[in-house]
Amino acid sequence: MAASSNRIMLGPLVAAIDQGTSSTRFLVFNAKTAELLSHHQVEIKQSFPKEGWVEEDPKEILQSVYECMDRTCEKLTQLNIDISNIKAVGVTNQRETTLVWDKETGEPLYNAIVWLDLRTQSTVERLINKTPGRNKNHLKHKTGLPISTYFSAVKLRWLMDNVEKVHEAVLSHRAMFGTVDSWLIWCLTGGKKGGVHCTDVTNASRTMLFNIHTMDWDPELCKYFDIPMEILPKVRSSSEIYGLMNISSNLKSGPLTGVPISGCLGDQSAALVGQMCFKDGQAKNTYGTGCFLLKNVGTKPVMSDHGLLTTVAYKLGRDKPACYALEGSVAIAGAVVRWLKDNLGIIQTSTELEKLAADVGTSYGCYFVPAFSGLYAPYWEPSARGIICGLTQFTNRSHLAFAALEAVCFQTREILDAMNQDSGIHLSQLQVDGGMTSNRLLMQLQADILCIPVVKPSMPETTALGAAMAAGAAEGVSVWSLNPEDLTEVTSEKFEPQINPEESELRYARWKKAVQRAMNWETTEPVNNGNAGQK
Repeated sequence: MAASSNRIMLGPLVAAIDQGTSSTRFLVFNAKTAELLSHHQVEIKQSFPKEGWVEEDPKEILQSVYECMDRTCEKLTQLNIDISNIKAVGVTNQRETTLVWDKETGEPLYNAIVWLDLRTQSTVERLINKTPGRNKNHLKHKTGLPISTYFSAVKLRWLMDNVEKVHEAVLSHRAMFGTVDSWLIWCLTGGKKGGVHCTDVTNASRTMLFNIHTMDWDPELCKYFDIPMEILPKVRSSSEIYGLMNISSNLKSGPLTGVPISGCLGDQSAALVGQMCFKDGQAKNTYGTGCFLLKNVGTKPVMSDHGLLTTVAYKLGRDKPACYALEGSVAIAGAVVRWLKDNLGIIQTSTELEKLAADVGTSYGCYFVPAFSGLYAPYWEPSARGIICGLTQFTNRSHLAFAALEAVCFQTREILDAMNQDSGIHLSQLQVDGGMTSNRLLMQLQADILCIPVVKPSMPETTALGAAMAAGAAEGVSVWSLNPEDLTEVTSEKFEPQINPEESELRYARWKKAVQRAMNWETTEPVNNGNAGQK
């Protein structure tokens, strides 16, 4: 009896598809209490066909979404929760990752080129060299971004120049470009049979083709990269009904057919929403594959003088204003754990890293700069490469494990410093989320290195929560209220700094020295050996 009465009490539910760099999740929340009811997660394979290249299979990404939806629906049924209570679905995704597919066959024309990928380095150098004064910020006034391998336009340019199938599809008007959100929404709303080709403002703002002032694709930017505008998805707000789910009836998630997809946010924007950072000045740091610190700056874009990006934070409704954020992006955070596990084999599982590092409690002077994809904020230095320095005969794998965790914290400190310099207002504490925050040693180290408290919500899935909030609040769905007084109080845990600031500063200064050693490693210019050119 209790089970069935509980079932009636739940009220409307909202689901979120969270398609990240290393895994896909499908999560179902109670729209009234924001409680996570059930979820399922599937890992995604990354392939590295050449040095610096990172790809994923678009069909595997889509399949992982179906699998997560199916498994979660099964779990809900076992919990006696009625799937028909799911009133909306939100999508959140790894940003910048670039796909091109054929709108007539529905087939991807190449693998997805992941945001971390470096194959476009020579393209980027060529583009920067043709700007006045070789200025990587040449397009920043429109895009908020430096010209970098990170963003979608250069990846799309590479696909059009180097993949015959893509080139032909563009010429014969069959090509569709999209980031992961566009690919998923198009497939889930019918694909080649009437799928909706759209993206939201947050994902669009990461392509380098989008003008963050006019809030639309920019003809001049498209011309600059020589990209035909017809292949681009339609840009919509982050919270409106884009289309209805259209799923094969023989799947366990078949009952989701007809449910509106009504929320869409790039993963870092979604985490900002999920952390309820709706006020100017509120910030959050997400520890995933990379590390991303975003600070809400309100309804007018703020340009950084210290290497941060200006990006669209969210636009929660067609008639609502867009809000902007300053972003510090770090390419390698959780990815360093994966590297220690898969490439070096010094750990078998991610949890082992915390134990190894805790065993020694220090890096013993060893510093690890994981510049595997060059350095992102605040340096934007694509020629940097990873470096481990300060090694002695005493150094062992535990010290290296500790240095890897410290690297994540030092990189966060660099972007926090940049943010404090840009705004003149110092953050008094840091709100955090993401997979790596389950590592308690990392959280304590972070507080020690920043010299401010670190606050972690007890429900870590803030990215998915943000997408669910946007979907549930959309006009025509309206099952989730975003009014400040209706937002549920979040329980959290606080990590206070425990070392003296002098020691923290000393370690940070050493880190800065290590970063300089990692710079200008992989350049396309010929290397000049010997002393030629030295005065």
